[in-house]
Amino acid sequence: MKWTFLIIMICSCSSLYAQEMTDLSIIQQQVKSKRISSYDRSGDNHDNLQHIKHGEKRVIFDVKGTGIIKHIWMTMGPEPAVLSRNDIIIRMYWDGQEYPSVESPIGPFFGQGWNETYLFTSAPLVAAPMDGMGLVSYFAMPFQKGGKVEIENQSGREINTLYFYIDYVEMKQLPQHAGRFHAWYNKQLTASVDSIENEHWMFGPGKPNKTGKDNYLIANIKGKGHFVGVNYYVHSPTPYWYGEGDDMIFVDDNILYGTGTEDYFNTSWGAPKTPYATPYFGYARVNNDIGFLGRTHIYRFNIADPIHFDSLFRFTIEHGSMNVLTLDLASVAYWYQDKASPVPAIPDAAARKPQPMIGPSDIHRWRNEWRKSKGNNPTLWGN
Repeated sequence: MKWTFLIIMICSCSSLYAQEMTDLSIIQQQVKSKRISSYDRSGDNHDNLQHIKHGEKRVIFDVKGTGIIKHIWMTMGPEPAVLSRNDIIIRMYWDGQEYPSVESPIGPFFGQGWNETYLFTSAPLVAAPMDGMGLVSYFAMPFQKGGKVEIENQSGREINTLYFYIDYVEMKQLPQHAGRFHAWYNKQLTASVDSIENEHWMFGPGKPNKTGKDNYLIANIKGKGHFVGVNYYVHSPTPYWYGEGDDMIFVDDNILYGTGTEDYFNTSWGAPKTPYATPYFGYARVNNDIGFLGRTHIYRFNIADPIHFDSLFRFTIEHGSMNVLTLDLASVAYWYQDKASPVPAIPDAAARKPQPMIGPSDIHRWRNEWRKSKGNNPTLWGN
């Protein structure tokens, strides 16, 4: 079965790649290649925007008419340890709308969680060397009546330098049924629904979850379109496995039930300890501590298998089996709709702040409190 699955995947990827290469051979008509970048207008080599103050918004792309953004590259300084990519917001507006259809911290949007930097490689998004600081998108972003991209600095300090390319094509008319690109960031510090972290039924039977009421929310969309993927960031304060959390996806009047977190992300039997990447799914960041303690970044892009909806799409996932775990979760969802639509407001800077890492001293304090509660006898070994 494993070999059959692998052959199907290879054939599917090869077929899509062959179609893409065939499409590349077609000479386009009435299409002009254009670029907006941070190049130095004086002809000198200071090719960046400078001194973007805290609280300042800067429009880096504002084009009227009809076109499709094909490629975005950007990087900024100073380094993430000083300037948090979790607090630089990117917004995109289509067709003259006053509301954004894309709103996300710039790091998580491009596949860099928690203001960390690491290599991330997928078909539509890349965080490239050095150390994942080159942020790249190949998502197609059509607009009929103009497109605008805006950066807002919520970091508490100045952005010293911002370098970028935005490559697009100008055309008289979009391809028929071209959708508008959307992306939305969410974050939540989850809690156990019954106050007991009862993963794997450690403390007795769980409470069955059939409605998804307390699930973590990845996307909640009204309208017509198709869902094309998610970057999912998990910070676990416990070594226990969080991946029994099932995905429950509500599509119009249907529910797509999943069997576990790692199953939706095309893996199995837990999370790996080494990063791996495929064009459509992978683990870009793996926890490097005991069990599943720490931070994990998983991604899946539904490029070969977009999820289509006519009026409603709500993507939820359990936090632990039947929502029993406290987890620091964040995500960026990506989709297309038949028209530019608003996305919900994202959590503010205080709510976005990552939880601190848990280390040996924290575990030792917990053990000490447990021993004290049990009489502090040396035979209390911990089990």
